[in-house]
Amino acid sequence: MKKILLIALLALPALFYQCGVSRQIGEAKALGDCKYNVLSADSMFVAGYDVREFRSISKLEDINPLKYPRLAAGLLARTIPFSARVNLEVMNPTNKLAALNQLEYKVLLAGKEFANGFINQRIEVSPAGGRTVVPVRLQTNAYELLTDPATREAFTNLFRNLSGDQTTAPSKVTIKIKPTLDLFNKAVNYPGYITIEQDLTGKMLLNGNVR
Repeated sequence: MKKILLIALLALPALFYQCGVSRQIGEAKALGDCKYNVLSADSMFVAGYDVREFRSISKLEDINPLKYPRLAAGLLARTIPFSARVNLEVMNPTNKLAALNQLEYKVLLAGKEFANGFINQRIEVSPAGGRTVVPVRLQTNAYELLTDPATREAFTNLFRNLSGDQTTAPSKVTIKIKPTLDLFNKAVNYPGYITIEQDLTGKMLLNGNVR
């Protein structure tokens, strides 16, 4: 009897660990069943200038280099820092808790990756319609996007939409997120990506909401 009890006690940590792994996988799967919506965007800067300053500019050639010397210098140096925060709303329609401890993300424009990052914090979305907002930070060198014929028009439209322009065609943006699981004290990426595709418009800044 003592030997059986000892074996059972020794097996408990492994059982608890296995339960923890199963819980993480279940929460990550529930996250894949959630609905995603870009709620708003803010903290948008290009070469240190607020993107909203360029609302009336329809093409790159319209930018006055005397008014925006840092942008002109960036074109010469082939380095134009662009940053923004996209607020991604996650809604959980399932009857299970959706959660993760970390995630990797990529943002694509016109099918080309232009930003990526890592969120190192626990995110939970309650079941049965629970909602939470996840800030996704974008940081990239806009020079390549502006000079590459494959992305120039798409980035110019995104730039104008983020500035609040109401006449520009919607920008199709793809966000790919990959949850990270803690397995045997090692970070292991969940297989595959959760893909979110959405059209972004200038109404994001005016109304703070996109549906």
